[in-house]
Amino acid sequence: MNDSKAIESKRNLNRPLVLGSLILAIFMSAIEGTIVSTAIPSIVGDLGGFSLYSWVFSGYLVMQAATVLIYGKLADLFGRKPIFIYGIVVFLIGSVLCGFSTSMEMLIVFRFIQGLGAGAVLPIATTIVGDIYTLEERAKIQGFLSSVWGISAVVGPVLGGVLVEYIHWSYIFWINVPLGILSIIGVLKYFKESIEKKKHKIDYFGSVFMLIAVLSLMVILVQGGVKWAWTDLKTIFFLSTFVISAILFFFQEKRASNPMMPFSLWKHRLIALANTTSLTTGMLLIGISSFLPAYVQGVMGYSPMVAGFTLTTLSIGWPIAAFLAGRLVIKIGFRNTAIIGGAFLIVGGIFFVMLDPTKGPIWAGIGSFIIGLGMGLTNTTFIVAIQSSVDWKDRGIATASNSFMRTLGSTLGAALLGGVLNNRLQEFIKENNMDDIISIDAANLLLDEAQRNVLPESSRILLQEGLTLSLHSVYWGVASLAVISFLLTVFLPRKKEDDHKY
Repeated sequence: MNDSKAIESKRNLNRPLVLGSLILAIFMSAIEGTIVSTAIPSIVGDLGGFSLYSWVFSGYLVMQAATVLIYGKLADLFGRKPIFIYGIVVFLIGSVLCGFSTSMEMLIVFRFIQGLGAGAVLPIATTIVGDIYTLEERAKIQGFLSSVWGISAVVGPVLGGVLVEYIHWSYIFWINVPLGILSIIGVLKYFKESIEKKKHKIDYFGSVFMLIAVLSLMVILVQGGVKWAWTDLKTIFFLSTFVISAILFFFQEKRASNPMMPFSLWKHRLIALANTTSLTTGMLLIGISSFLPAYVQGVMGYSPMVAGFTLTTLSIGWPIAAFLAGRLVIKIGFRNTAIIGGAFLIVGGIFFVMLDPTKGPIWAGIGSFIIGLGMGLTNTTFIVAIQSSVDWKDRGIATASNSFMRTLGSTLGAALLGGVLNNRLQEFIKENNMDDIISIDAANLLLDEAQRNVLPESSRILLQEGLTLSLHSVYWGVASLAVISFLLTVFLPRKKEDDHKY
């Protein structure tokens, strides 16, 4: 691909300052997940509404996933700068309102607004990097950007704990304001882009159908089988809405002169395989990050701090591998780098399949670190490969499609692997003729040391054995996803030139 735009950009802007502005925005978006996780007990204690607390996370995720593709396409039509700045402004408005929430319902609504802005921040920041750096530079810079996520994973919980303990939980949202303002100033002042002046035909119907379809799908995946039974009327309503909207979207995109999602993009072998692999690795990642703390606390009996350590190692491995991926892509190519990443995922999956209470948190931490290496190698490689395989006019939607597939994978994985956990634990309780005495919800008691110690020894041992077997089934699922991810990387084009443009 011709990198003339990136080469031209070197003359027209101060790239280090643009990169610094993008890093601030990415850090602002990345830290939001970890810092809220730390503060949620204090938020619930202040606002009440414990039954709704999951939507503090889900509302943000749902809106972010539902809008990311639309923002990607708009960035291709109108330029990166206006859409990126719009996203930050909406994100900051949502952040300020979150801090002023006086009820859990208000907080959830404002988290939706935050998610509406967040959908533009990460994919377009990544796209801008693709615009202003050449292929050789891009591979290294994308690896560097990935380290921002690792830093946020370490800093977020500590910063959240300090703000909650010494000031107030509202500041975990308000801290975004100075970061966002600095990012906006930097991009406005230093990022120059030349947009072709012409009247664009916006695919409004495609945008609406896509938004409704993705929102419906996300609500089903978040609520289905958890808050609502799969046969519940609400589940059926959203499922029907998803199917109808998806069909309408398909036919609209076939007839639109400038479709919101060009189907030709998915005919590109590299992009199709990279996005599919991002789906499976997203499922794998949520299987580790969601269920490992339950194993370390509920089965092994360690503290939340120790459980957090086992996940922190994943956040350490990821940026290290992402940094190396930038160099490996240049030396050995996209396919070989991705295959090495896939191999690390399999090794990490094996560590978790072999995990048992006697191996302790160190074993779990090593497994997480290896998974982090695999994620860093594959995800960074996919972003660089995708951006190098399309022209400027499609780079935004191509980058956003990869972000969307990874988010979809995380949501799918939470639903499917959560279902595996619940079903296996329910079977175990029935097999031991204890279903009249304890329920699946009793497993929650294992996660709190005080409540765990109050449980009768026989019930505690039984629950721990059931949770061990159930989580073992989840880790077999994680290992299977690792194998699928590896096989998909094997089918990537051997050379970028063989599958250059669609």
